[in-house]
Amino acid sequence: MDVIVMVGQLILGLTILVGLHELGHMLTAKWFGMRVEKYAIGFPPKVFSKKFGETEYMLGMIPLGGFVKISGMVDESMDTDALKEEPKPWEFRAKPAWQRLIVMMGGIIVNVITAIVIYIALTYNYGESYLPASEVRYGVVANEIGQDMGFETGDRVVAVNGEELEKFNDVYSQDALLGSNSYYTVERNGQLVDIQVPVDLMDRLADREDRMFFVQPRLPFRVGDVVAGSAADKAGLQEGDIITKVNGEDVQFFHEFQQAMQEHKGEAVTMTVKRNDKLIKLKTEVSEDGTIGFHSEPLLQYATRDYSLGESIPMGAEQAFGVLTAQVAGFGKIFRGEVSASKSLSGPIGITQLFPDTFNWYKFWSIVAMLSMVLAFMNFLPIPALDGGHVVFLTYEMISGRKPSDNFLENAQKVGMVLLLGLMAFAIFNDVFKLIF
Repeated sequence: MDVIVMVGQLILGLTILVGLHELGHMLTAKWFGMRVEKYAIGFPPKVFSKKFGETEYMLGMIPLGGFVKISGMVDESMDTDALKEEPKPWEFRAKPAWQRLIVMMGGIIVNVITAIVIYIALTYNYGESYLPASEVRYGVVANEIGQDMGFETGDRVVAVNGEELEKFNDVYSQDALLGSNSYYTVERNGQLVDIQVPVDLMDRLADREDRMFFVQPRLPFRVGDVVAGSAADKAGLQEGDIITKVNGEDVQFFHEFQQAMQEHKGEAVTMTVKRNDKLIKLKTEVSEDGTIGFHSEPLLQYATRDYSLGESIPMGAEQAFGVLTAQVAGFGKIFRGEVSASKSLSGPIGITQLFPDTFNWYKFWSIVAMLSMVLAFMNFLPIPALDGGHVVFLTYEMISGRKPSDNFLENAQKVGMVLLLGLMAFAIFNDVFKLIF
């Protein structure tokens, strides 16, 4: 059921984004008097089709893309018979290069606008919730990657790239993870220590399920909801309890409690619990996966901030273009050999895993906004079959005054399709490989 929810969100998100992307092409084409033969979301076999005026609107069964068929344009349909005749006034090829350029950029522009609008709406409606760096007064807990980088449990992060840290989440910012010569400054035993970010950090993080969280705040905690019928419930654990010891060992922070549970999987343990200023002892069974059945509540104060519409607009734009700069930086690392393409690129399976297994509107629209910018970036790549390939040829035509021949465009389209199919096959295989191994 969880997988169905995730796949459903992916299909819904892609349908929205692809529909809007192709709508950008169609509306600009119609604006300049070009004939749009077909507007399709998804690929055949056909689920639904209806013709209005000169345009057939189609919904395909395979929801992994879409297309707009514009008369007189060399595209993925490879329908080149009509190109042997003289251009008709309503055809793509009969229009000035600047109009054709706008049509090819239409989908990308709409995706960028979509992402900005979504981020503005989310900022305005939900505001911002964050953990102030000052609240992380107990320092961080470092996992294996964090320790290899030079972090120690108990370090307090005070700056990233020399800038004072105000929001703890900025530890995972793109400036830190994707920048050149990035470093953290931590306070350790009253001294300041700089920790360099290794160039292969993103590669190493891609191998872990907890992804970016090489350091996390040390969280003092109390018991939240107790699962009915669980071992914790049977032992008498109550919401608001503070667990102070497990088998006589102190557990001030949640990671210490988790570690104790892992050490006693499948065993009975005695917990010392503080309840209403009294200490009591409870005995419970630990499951084979190292849990007893309750949700924790961190005892750190998160900050919230609401934004007016005027404040939300620049913030939304900043978030959207932040995704774009992260994509550019990520590709730069791949081309420089600092990051492995096989660990960085994802296909449909990898994208599906971005969505949570329970539906949440905020998370859904956040991911859709991010994917909208990724879609815009990918389509702008100068590959012949993508919008960016057409943009390159049209830019050349506008600068040189010479239009590439239809035969050249047709062959370039074939090469681009081979590249895209190869890239898609690689991404799908890569997803399956990572899922299995």
